[in-house]
Amino acid sequence: MSENTLEFKVIATGLEFPEGPVALPDGSVLVVEIKRGVITRVLPDGGKETVATPGGGPNGLAMGPGGRCFVCNNGGFDWHIDEHGVRPTMQAADYSGGRIEVIDLESGLVEILYTEADGVPLSGPNDIVFDQHGGFYFSDLGKVRPNDQDRGRVLYGLADGSGVKTVAHPVEMPNGVGLSPDGRTLYVAETPPARLWAFDLMAPGEMTAQPWPSPHGGRFVAGSAGYQRFDSLAVEEGGRVCVATLINGGISVISPESGDVEHIA
Repeated sequence: MSENTLEFKVIATGLEFPEGPVALPDGSVLVVEIKRGVITRVLPDGGKETVATPGGGPNGLAMGPGGRCFVCNNGGFDWHIDEHGVRPTMQAADYSGGRIEVIDLESGLVEILYTEADGVPLSGPNDIVFDQHGGFYFSDLGKVRPNDQDRGRVLYGLADGSGVKTVAHPVEMPNGVGLSPDGRTLYVAETPPARLWAFDLMAPGEMTAQPWPSPHGGRFVAGSAGYQRFDSLAVEEGGRVCVATLINGGISVISPESGDVEHIA
């Protein structure tokens, strides 16, 4: 294997726009299939099982308290299909509204936990991460329509359904969210401008905002001089932030201290 070549093992095929993989203790992996509107379990042998059918556009997911699965549902996209594959485009004609859902993995029962925050409907929830207190941060990327689009935001919700609030706004199509190993910093990736921001946390759901000219209180970590887009992210044990990168396909591994970026194709 050369220095710049990575080898991958394909576990399952035929998934319709999968995202949000979560590895389970039994060796299986949960993923959403955004286009099909389902939650799928991929077995170690490559078999697939439909766990639940929430409809809309299930996007990011994470395991929360009580072994329940929490899902960011973006409400659905219209889709474009051509020789390059399948990709989401505008807000779906049958858009069912953004929401946070809870899935019982045994029964497949879907519970809607939140549909709005601060009196504003959720538009396109995308990615989610739980903190050590049992609450969760999530991004609301918003929806695009032919002549306008929503302004994105980042929110904090309680797992028991007792409260949700906006913690950063406006954010330009926020996508991946993740926490530093010590839980004191929230990282957020903006998709079209390919920017990574850090938000300093002083308590669950409480941020120490940076002053103007920060548009939303975050600290700028890294950006892109070329055309690419940032998607989901995960944080390594050592603290580096790994951002799934579109157009320039690969993973951008970012040092939060220096902003240095290593791109793994």
